[in-house]
Amino acid sequence: QVQLVESGGGLVQAGGSLRLSCAASGDIVSVSVMGWYRQAPGKEREMVALISNSGMTNYADSVKGRFTISRDNGNNTMALQMHSLKPEATAVYYCSLNHQIRYWGQGTQVTVSS
Repeated sequence: QVQLVESGGGLVQAGGSLRLSCAASGDIVSVSVMGWYRQAPGKEREMVALISNSGMTNYADSVKGRFTISRDNGNNTMALQMHSLKPEATAVYYCSLNHQIRYWGQGTQVTVSS
């Protein structure tokens, strides 16, 4: 059984920074690809960043150079450090784990004010 719990969302001004964390539990965490997705009101959920169990990363073009994804396999945690935030980053951010099927956390709200 996999459980994902996000934390760290909140309200920040444009240009500011925020760090999201995801605590994962389950036997398959350390061998799975994990990632962050976001869904803005009225829009489809989109990939923000992915990280493999070996640390290989992939970012959406819109966040490259500003967001950094990381994971600690020993503690089953993952983080997303976000810098230079823009109002269009306002969304619910979801932690995800992919191993045969995709698991989701409950989401954490990020609001960037202009």
